Amino acid sequence: MPQPTENYFDSLPYGRLGIIPLKSCINLGNKVNDYLVEWRSKREHENRHSLAFDGYERDSYIISAENPRFGSGEAKGVINESVRGDDLYILVDVCNYSLTYSLFGKRNHMSPDDHFQDLKRIIASIGGKARRVNVIMPYLYESRQTKRNGRESLDCAIALKELISMGVDNILTFDAHDPRIQNAIPLNGFESMRSSYQFIKNIFRCADNLSLDPEHLMIISPDEGAMERAIYLANNLGVDMGMFYTRRDYSRIVEGRNPIVDHEFLGSDVAGKDMIIIDDMISSGDTMISTCQMLKEQKARNIYICSTFGLFTSGLEKFDKAYEKGLFTKMITTNLVYQPDDLLARPYYINCDMSKYIALIIDTLNHDASISPLLDPVDRIQNVIKKFKNHEPV
Repeated sequence: MPQPTENYFDSLPYGRLGIIPLKSCINLGNKVNDYLVEWRSKREHENRHSLAFDGYERDSYIISAENPRFGSGEAKGVINESVRGDDLYILVDVCNYSLTYSLFGKRNHMSPDDHFQDLKRIIASIGGKARRVNVIMPYLYESRQTKRNGRESLDCAIALKELISMGVDNILTFDAHDPRIQNAIPLNGFESMRSSYQFIKNIFRCADNLSLDPEHLMIISPDEGAMERAIYLANNLGVDMGMFYTRRDYSRIVEGRNPIVDHEFLGSDVAGKDMIIIDDMISSGDTMISTCQMLKEQKARNIYICSTFGLFTSGLEKFDKAYEKGLFTKMITTNLVYQPDDLLARPYYINCDMSKYIALIIDTLNHDASISPLLDPVDRIQNVIKKFKNHEPV
């Protein structure tokens, strides 16, 4: 992966680097830490022994922190070492449902609300002593509740304002469900990063016979919400885009949403073409499987599912059956949210590791350098396309 700016690491660090991965994000945090340790151990600085670079090269950048709970379910945030003057990066996965805690003698699975409260507890325990506090929240808390339909709460905007009021300087997320949510905090740092480059690399690695031309490949948006992502990918690959228009029954609410009545396809003929379906999340999976089925009915060839967040709220059985029926070829989601072992073991699943990308962003920000080249990966995408066409390893 190319560096965002030439020799960005020659500049002085903004502060002593510290990473606080909450328990929900410990695996991802450890991978990010490993990259940073490796990179910084190999760098040569003419002023590396100066006071400004004190603590720059360490065996680990992880700061010990925890959220112990009482028997009543109440909790507190605890940081076990000094963070005074540090440039801190807190990682949290609000979708990690695998964690539990004791609630009056019963085991209770942690919800997004629980994870968000633990994040605030850690920020509160910092006590304003850090030089800068950055929150990396891959799945943005309450990102599906960003606009009002009637008398509804605006949970995501409230959460962002709450973090800013607690002293958070930057909030970094991935593929925000509605990027316009940044308007809630227009004077503060908010970045929504793409996974497009990593998706393309993983597809190229598992699809050697892919042809990058409009006659053989098409990008598909499963609904109106994913259209911008599909357009971005289609333009970079130089192929056409198709979209499914979702019709819902607004007279009923089932499990908190209006049920889907029908899908209608808008686009050119898909017969004989490979499909890449792109979306920000797979929740229950109904929309994604329905999209695959309708594409297959129109004689599509290979179908590759790409989604930043694989939540699978209704389990994996429906995807198993769809794969057995030949409705899709491969499914790619990232490790930005919790991945159960049985998901990783599925023959059709490809894990898209984002830890190197996050480590590069942290390293760049810690040097107070621009991350603009990292936020828009056009050059990296074109570079990997060139390698693929030349039959070089990607």
